[in-house]
Amino acid sequence: MRTKHLLISIILSLVSVQAFALVPIKHWQTSQGGQVYFVASPGLPMVDIRLVFDAVGAKYGHATNRDTSWVGLRSLTQADLLAQSVDTFQAIISRPQFAQAEFQRIKEQKLIGLKQQQEKPGFIAKKTFYQSIYSEHPYAHLVAGDAESLRQIQLSDIKQFYQQFYVTKNGVLAIVGDLTQQQAWQIAETLFKQLKPGENAEELPQVNLPKKSKTEHIDFPSTQTHILAGMPVLSRKDPDYFPLYVGNHILGGSGLVSLLFNEIRGKRGLAYSAYSYFSPLEEAGPFTMGLQTQNKQSNIAIEVMQKTLADFILQGPTEEQLIAAQKNLTGGFVLRFDNNRKLLNYIAMLAFYQLPLDYLDTFSGKVANVTAEQVKSAFQRRVKTNLLQIISVGGL
Repeated sequence: MRTKHLLISIILSLVSVQAFALVPIKHWQTSQGGQVYFVASPGLPMVDIRLVFDAVGAKYGHATNRDTSWVGLRSLTQADLLAQSVDTFQAIISRPQFAQAEFQRIKEQKLIGLKQQQEKPGFIAKKTFYQSIYSEHPYAHLVAGDAESLRQIQLSDIKQFYQQFYVTKNGVLAIVGDLTQQQAWQIAETLFKQLKPGENAEELPQVNLPKKSKTEHIDFPSTQTHILAGMPVLSRKDPDYFPLYVGNHILGGSGLVSLLFNEIRGKRGLAYSAYSYFSPLEEAGPFTMGLQTQNKQSNIAIEVMQKTLADFILQGPTEEQLIAAQKNLTGGFVLRFDNNRKLLNYIAMLAFYQLPLDYLDTFSGKVANVTAEQVKSAFQRRVKTNLLQIISVGGL
């Protein structure tokens, strides 16, 4: 995975949905060249700071995804407590210890975790699915890595990675909370001042589509077969983002009322659930359909899944389906950032992918403006049934 941005997010308090809609996103650059995104959010005197990288992270809190990884801090905003917390966090991000004993302990824990995951058919299906749709691209590797590469990693590799990627030019800072802009400015200066300027990470290579469709079954001693099907399709800045997003809600993203659920469970009882989703990334992220079914029903379940997709691509949505999806998506959108922790995720996302500052304000309008013909056109151009990669893992 490539590291491109450094993201620090500060969240304070819970505020109302209406308040979020009225608070503008401020954007500036620190004296060290660090990019800052700030939303003032008055409320409870609490702060979360999140530092996000594309791979390994230190921890107050931490997580990793396919494009980024982050470290975070939560603190009260009482002046003395906040100052101490920010200073400690600065030490973590700018002067990590990289102790050999700690490195070895974490490495062994991850190897044990990977071994346990290999005993789960869902993990095997996901790993094989990403390898199938991405081939030699960095996205082919799961975030957790694999045992072979993990065994080869040495502490010197971690140090070199940190020195190369955990730098000011490789990052942005997002702040959301009960602070004035001057306070946010001071925190940003403090957090960036000890990081080296560094260089931007190299751009990810373009994702190539699979050359042909593939259906692969992996025998596994389980009573249920895990099935995944899909292909690379959608990036964050893709012009087809909204037609594909709305269309997928109809196809498999709306739970009990989706087409996939109705055809696979509602009409035939082949699975407890069936779903589809797009995972937009910096480069083309995957379109994924999935379900679990009894081993003896796996073939018919795959056939129904394929036919449901093919029919939707051919016919597109009805006006009634489109209107229902738009109402559901726009009506529930504000609930996705009705507290600061949720809002943090959106600010972090738009900062990392350099989306417009009015992204949240215009999102519902763009969903509402999607037409049935746009959905049909986007799916026909972008989701190719003759390139689908279908992976199943389970008993025969």
